[in-house]
Amino acid sequence: MKNMICSAVRSGAVTKSDSTVLDYRRLWVGGAGNVVIQHKGTDSQTTFTGVLAGTYLDVEGDRVMAATTATNIVWLSW
Repeated sequence: MKNMICSAVRSGAVTKSDSTVLDYRRLWVGGAGNVVIQHKGTDSQTTFTGVLAGTYLDVEGDRVMAATTATNIVWLSW
């Protein structure tokens, strides 16, 4: 079986907010810290603690919450 690579077709800078709606399937974290996300279509939130700079988080969500301490986050979708 070959490895499959999917390239994002949409991306943008994350605005950390409890109300700004995004539509992402992956996050790239440029600066280390905690990342708090809200899962797509739910009120369920998850905190990823101690995320290192340069990390991809393969998560589908619609918000990156204001409590997030990581910086330089980019959302990606396809």
